Amino acid sequence: MPYTPHPIPYQGSKRNLAEKILAYFPDQVNTLVEPFAGSAAIVIATALEHRAKKFVLNDINKPLIDLWDNIINSPDEIASKYEILWESQLTNPQKFYLETRAKFNRSGRSDYFLYLLARCAKASVRYNSRGEFNQSPDKRRLGTNPQMMRRNILQASLLLKGKTKLYSRNYWDVLKNIKPSDLVYMDPPYQGVCGNRDSRYFAGIDQNNFIEVLSDLNKNKVSYILSYDGRTGGKDFGAKLPAHLNLEHIELCAGRSSQATLLGRDDVTYESLYISPALAKITKAPIAKVLELA
Repeated sequence: MPYTPHPIPYQGSKRNLAEKILAYFPDQVNTLVEPFAGSAAIVIATALEHRAKKFVLNDINKPLIDLWDNIINSPDEIASKYEILWESQLTNPQKFYLETRAKFNRSGRSDYFLYLLARCAKASVRYNSRGEFNQSPDKRRLGTNPQMMRRNILQASLLLKGKTKLYSRNYWDVLKNIKPSDLVYMDPPYQGVCGNRDSRYFAGIDQNNFIEVLSDLNKNKVSYILSYDGRTGGKDFGAKLPAHLNLEHIELCAGRSSQATLLGRDDVTYESLYISPALAKITKAPIAKVLELA
């Protein structure tokens, strides 16, 4: 796959798994819908490979969708604002970060958010109980270089501008009018790290409601791909989805976990991928239990 722009660094992004996930796409996709947009890694990879004509990005986190709006539709402006912030931090990076974090929590400004995402510890988003961004700065790095960020933003805009609709709604509202020619890719908050309120997500999802939504998609013969939980070593994160959904379950080998590396262990992480019954009938990719990364 050619160079993939990655303007929003998110821990847990499916950027490195995109090629394996795209292998399950049908030949023709009219609109690719991501109801849990995050870093939009799959939408970007799909656009790069010309695998869909149009895109829908949705996330309940409105500042994130506002940021995507700026990246797609005002790329030069948001890149320039990021550069100003990045350069302004150099005299006292930690103090500037904390001041910018406070300003973002008051204003929700997209340039502040982009700076925080690029600069926060381990690219790992954290929120407090009031929904305020509260992750600490990374003390070892200053965030994406402005020239690289501009390149990522401009290339993402070229791929998505004029082809993408943006929403900040509940995920089920976005899934009501899916057509047979569309494809849904979902990467929701995982069970294994998501209670009623988990600091790494702006908002969690109710498991029972989510299963009902999947059942409705199956009844309507919607093609969808779902990334959901997985395992590291002998530890499972979340229960497998119920058998009555008739989903094909695949494990994607995501390599050695970052936590295992820190602890000097060799535990390997496997991400669960679920293929809907409608998609399983038309995909040309083999349904294997475990797929290793190339």
